Amino acid sequence: MVGIFALFVLALWLYLLAARGGFWLAGQRDDRPELPGPVVWPPLIAVIPARDEAVTIARCVRSVLGQDYPGKLDVIVVDDNSQDGTGTIAGEAAAAIGARDRLVVLQGRLLPPGWTGKIWALKQGIDFALTQTRKPKYLLVTDADIVCAPPALRRLVSRAENGPTGLTSVMAKLHCESFAERCLIPAFVFFFQMLYPFAWVNRRDHTSAAAGGGCMLMRSDALTRAGGIEAIRGALIDDCALAKRLKAVGPIWLGLSRRVASIRRYESFGPIRRMITRSAYAELRYSPLRLIATTLAMAVAFLAGPLLAILGSGSAAVLGLATWGAMFIAFQPTLSFYGLSPLWGLALPLIALAYIAWTIESALQYARGRGGAWKGRVQAAPRGAR
Repeated sequence: MVGIFALFVLALWLYLLAARGGFWLAGQRDDRPELPGPVVWPPLIAVIPARDEAVTIARCVRSVLGQDYPGKLDVIVVDDNSQDGTGTIAGEAAAAIGARDRLVVLQGRLLPPGWTGKIWALKQGIDFALTQTRKPKYLLVTDADIVCAPPALRRLVSRAENGPTGLTSVMAKLHCESFAERCLIPAFVFFFQMLYPFAWVNRRDHTSAAAGGGCMLMRSDALTRAGGIEAIRGALIDDCALAKRLKAVGPIWLGLSRRVASIRRYESFGPIRRMITRSAYAELRYSPLRLIATTLAMAVAFLAGPLLAILGSGSAAVLGLATWGAMFIAFQPTLSFYGLSPLWGLALPLIALAYIAWTIESALQYARGRGGAWKGRVQAAPRGAR
């Protein structure tokens, strides 16, 4: 029986390598291929929701306003009741590069019931953008900790125009220098690609839908057809919820990027743990059955092979070692993307164990009425706890 189980686990990894959209190859990139730009570059407005982002907002604003975009480009920062001068810092950053006239800082209104904070801030910024005399063809939604190298926006619009796509997004390259980041960040990207194979997301005939929430370029008319940003007002995982809505009305595209990067630092394991526990149970739709199934699936996929290799004997140990080798190989393209040693691949089972534990913790936080806690707000709680 142990040998049959070991063979099953190896077969699972052979399926993942061969038949799950090539997720592990990390091949969907914003620079593959370089596409020609439009003859006339359409007007674009970037909307940046920001709550207590004094540390990062200046670099974010400068990077967006400093793009080499040939068309009209303006920026709206929605200051979501910050207590650290975020809005003032944003204005000073734009003035420092002579672009204050292209920036609007909106003071966000109080959060109404039924909305998550980011979506409510986006709603205000998008509504303001669509009242402009020259209505933007595209809306760029980017987080306050994201910086873009100058070609990034041009390439996004070129891809959107050539698609054409209603949503064109990239998964920003996350900060990966501290020991905690090197341990956990590449695996976060790897698991996301496993859950939503980018090649499937980018196929018109496949139902898989996801987006990189840090940098999303949307056609204004596609957003309207999808029901507007208010259609996902209560979503905690807003990027994937929006992607699902927009794919229902047209094609979308998602890839990795080296030109779009997050400057948010995680110097220890604690902040990464909080990032994961904030939304992991939401990904499972707050379902105990999905939690049990996911925990078992992750344990079988990432823990069984190494345990068989270490503790098993005979053919079971050989098959377990082969399984560990398969996951080691699968992790290599993501490690290479982040410039890390291939040896980190050996640690993937332990890293997966941490993610399993934090997913369970996410469910416990939800049960205690602390689901989705972020910057002083509890954004997901059982009905009786709200």
